[in-house]
Amino acid sequence: MLYSLIRKALFSLDPETAHGLGMTGISFMHRAGIACLIARPIPPDPVKVMGLTFPNPVGLAAGLDKNGEYVDALAALGFGSIEIGTVTPRPQPGNPKPRMFRIPEKQAIINRMGFNNTGVDQLLANISTSQFAQRGGILGINIGKNFDTPIEKAADDYLICLERVYNAASYVAINISSPNTKNLRELQKDDALDALLGSLKSKQARLADKYGKYVPLALKIAPDLDDEQIQSIAGLLRQHRIDAVIATNTTLSREEVAGLPNENEAGGLSGAPVFERSTAVLRKLSSALASEVPIIGVGGIMSGADAAAKIDAGAKLIQIYSGFIYRGPELVAEAAAAIAKRNISS
Repeated sequence: MLYSLIRKALFSLDPETAHGLGMTGISFMHRAGIACLIARPIPPDPVKVMGLTFPNPVGLAAGLDKNGEYVDALAALGFGSIEIGTVTPRPQPGNPKPRMFRIPEKQAIINRMGFNNTGVDQLLANISTSQFAQRGGILGINIGKNFDTPIEKAADDYLICLERVYNAASYVAINISSPNTKNLRELQKDDALDALLGSLKSKQARLADKYGKYVPLALKIAPDLDDEQIQSIAGLLRQHRIDAVIATNTTLSREEVAGLPNENEAGGLSGAPVFERSTAVLRKLSSALASEVPIIGVGGIMSGADAAAKIDAGAKLIQIYSGFIYRGPELVAEAAAAIAKRNISS
């Protein structure tokens, strides 16, 4: 009830302004010890994935906290894991504003943010004081390339970020599927992906020796893939022994929002309209991987039933983003309860 009132006020503002105010508000409520006004306690429902024990299967997807400024406040809302980023080696402003648009008729968002962030060094400084991280909370760090790094040099940026964040992350997510950085999705193609994953696994092995600990790698893919591409990606995930795959990012399709205001805005579409598309990719990927690589299901989760459907389709964990914007913290508890109920009955 309280969040519905808050959302009404925030939705009267430009989306990016509302995002900033919303995050500031969550931080204030955490510091004041009143996060319980908008979030319910979540019973433990531990899940072991990538060698890590997640206290519950509902995580926050990357993008909400790009610079790791609000980790403790977000963790207080009951998430089993927090993924921050996408972060790049150097700070960058992202694409020109406006670059985020709501389609409330479909509980959807279009964004073309363009990896706006303050750079990997500032992110590390921000999380160095996080109590969540210090207490062993599951903190994923999502990494990408700078917009002005040529695509043929993209691996260099990912390797720089991996080396910088390795010792601070519970796992590292490799974002090659944002539609808002020119040519980035080219890295999902066979030869480019094979080379990138090979380089990352070699670096991971060296860093594991250096730090005396193994930090898993998860690859984040797009929903706009045909069956042949899904099979190819699955084969490379298995070949390179990638620790997990996050399915999926936003879609370029506008089929589900045709005729609505903002449909023609460039960028990735998220929220309810991407649910069926992302879940179809998840289901096909699960079949192709045959349980060899765990899947984190993302895309269009707006209810507990949606969360359980991702698990039914083959996910071990789920993440939310747009659903959190539209439904608020109650979605975290609702999704966790639905998955727990599904697991008991199955």
